[in-house]
Amino acid sequence: MSHWLNKVLVIGLGLIGGSLAKSLREQRACANVVGFDRDQREMQEGLRLGVIDSMAENLAEEVSSADLVVLAVPVKATEAVLEQIKPFLTPSTILTDVGSTKGNVVEAAERVFGRLPVGFVPGHPIAGSEKSGVAAADSQLFNGYKVILTPLPDSADEATARVEEMWRFTGAEVLMMDVARHDEVLAATSHLPHILAFSLVDTLAREEENLDIFRYAAGGFRDFTRIAGSDPTMWHDVCLANKDPLLRQLDRFTAGLARLRSAIEQGNGDMMLGTFTRAQAAREHFSRILSDTASSQTMNSSNVIFRAQPGGSVTGTIRVPGDKSISHRSIMLGSLADGITEVSGFLEGEDALATLQAFRDMGVVIEGPNQGKVRIHGVGLNGLQAPPGPIYVGNSGTTIRLLSGLLAAQQFDTELSGDESLSKRPMERVAKPLRLMGAQIESGEGGRPPLKIKGGSDLKAISYEMPMASAQVKSCLMLAGLYADGVTSVTEPAPTRDHTERMLQGFGYAVEQNGSEVSVTSGGTLTATQIDVPADISSATFFLVAAAITPGSDLTLEHVGINPTRVGVLNILKLMGANLELMNEREVGGEPVADIHIRYAPLKGIQVPEDQVPLAIDEFPALFIAACCAEGETVVSGAEELRVKESDRIQVMVDGLKALGADIEGTPDGAIIRGGQLHGGEVFAHGDHRIAMSFSIAALRSSGEIKINDCANVATSFPTFVDLAQEVGLNVNEGDS
Repeated sequence: MSHWLNKVLVIGLGLIGGSLAKSLREQRACANVVGFDRDQREMQEGLRLGVIDSMAENLAEEVSSADLVVLAVPVKATEAVLEQIKPFLTPSTILTDVGSTKGNVVEAAERVFGRLPVGFVPGHPIAGSEKSGVAAADSQLFNGYKVILTPLPDSADEATARVEEMWRFTGAEVLMMDVARHDEVLAATSHLPHILAFSLVDTLAREEENLDIFRYAAGGFRDFTRIAGSDPTMWHDVCLANKDPLLRQLDRFTAGLARLRSAIEQGNGDMMLGTFTRAQAAREHFSRILSDTASSQTMNSSNVIFRAQPGGSVTGTIRVPGDKSISHRSIMLGSLADGITEVSGFLEGEDALATLQAFRDMGVVIEGPNQGKVRIHGVGLNGLQAPPGPIYVGNSGTTIRLLSGLLAAQQFDTELSGDESLSKRPMERVAKPLRLMGAQIESGEGGRPPLKIKGGSDLKAISYEMPMASAQVKSCLMLAGLYADGVTSVTEPAPTRDHTERMLQGFGYAVEQNGSEVSVTSGGTLTATQIDVPADISSATFFLVAAAITPGSDLTLEHVGINPTRVGVLNILKLMGANLELMNEREVGGEPVADIHIRYAPLKGIQVPEDQVPLAIDEFPALFIAACCAEGETVVSGAEELRVKESDRIQVMVDGLKALGADIEGTPDGAIIRGGQLHGGEVFAHGDHRIAMSFSIAALRSSGEIKINDCANVATSFPTFVDLAQEVGLNVNEGDS
């Protein structure tokens, strides 16, 4: 077989060097993996255990003939080893290292070489254990873990590519980072925790009754102090090598610890609760984004696949998760209120949790969520604090757009960013009117995220006529209007969801409604209240359509929000002939709710009334499926907003349905769909959760399996979708490719 390189020389056969050598050897990545260690016995043991192909008896000869040399030695020894091998490196030799600090390695190389070799590419695998020596070598040590490369200005692209390829052979995920940034990040995430663990164990070991302390130590103590079993010499070297970044992190930690000590001393429960809830939530929040180990990739980096089998019926009684729009707003307005707001039915999906975390970052104490229950300790309209850094909102368009209006009026600077999908969505639709109010706001390339908002602007009220119907734009301007001097009015060209207006009034803030115009006047206050979040009609839609298109179906959806600005899907399904009725209608916290009972009835194609389009804008992917199962032709127009959602929903649905045999053609503002038989096939959701769920229900009327790619973001908005789908009779399963 042809090899990636002929010879790789690993200098230092400890845990990292030995594991790398063993992995490359098992993967047959190169013809010859040579190992060198100053301890002859370690080399012999490495050869005996199959970690290396051969020992470097003569280091000079092995260096001069190696394609790639890996320095896997303690950071303190790097300069001496570089001096030793310098005479034998050729212009084509690729050189890298595995040190956990990079600045000192680069400085050492500069002292040795003067001008750094073009083949030098520093690196750092974020993996390890408390074990050491070649006997601990594990070929799977790096599999799924991150490796950070810090290419230098003079590093050749070819050399960087080769080093990256080497690590990919081990199964690692390779990231690129600046040298200084690497050392700051690792000081915070690795070096600081290690020295805290060493210090804690040392402090407790000095206690008189230390035997009892360690005898009765619980699992948390053991988990935290496990890393104090690491090699002391290595960590001595790391602390000296990364001194300045580590001291900065220590100072931040010491200041935080001092604040917590003061809170305990003074009995300041709010401060303690704020610290504890923020810490707990931050860990969970970023664990969901990045997963909870250094090993995992981001949620969207793997292709989560849904496989939906044909046939089945839809029966039973279920309650879908809480309304996402109301969940968002409950956190926002509860945070700005005076007093404690209690929320039940909160949607614990990634989007709403991103909003919750944003307000925690701005100093709001929020307890929960715990089984949909949240307690928000409001700070008042002027009580928000500057976040510690950019606010990351994941895939939530609602969060970034509504927050932009609120943050435009604060005294501190902020930056709002999101994931790859959100970063493609237009933001000028909120930025432009906010600038008219006096906000200083910059959007990214093409008017997309990130948004940078400068604090200290004195906002002036405006009367704004929206060029297109958008509840997010309307709500953004209303939130800004809470702070703007005067009366802020927004006129919409068509009705959109009015959750913000209703909830503001629920918090005691006056809202004026005059036809299509809604107005707020600054100077009021929000008073804490209780909120029971209705089940989300958008989430219910998938099951409504599933029952509507499937013979034998009989389904009841409980406690669904039927806000007049959201019931377009119900009206459209009724026009198509759906057997649908509302039961037990009532009002909860200012929002109308009902149980929806739907049974199968043959559907017919219709011309969708354009006045219903804004009332069902998020539900159209599922309605496209209903149209494919209806008799005759369905025409959707006036829905150009679908092209700027998480994906171009018109094009994605058209492409996917054509792949399943549907008779459909897209138009600039909608589609023409003729009912007929669907067959199985492979479709792509393009990271859009509504697309993924819509194609899942299409299998109920298909003749074969539907494989749906790129479904990871379903967990963002509807984490229990697959479980509920299976409960009512759909045969859909989730897995990675």
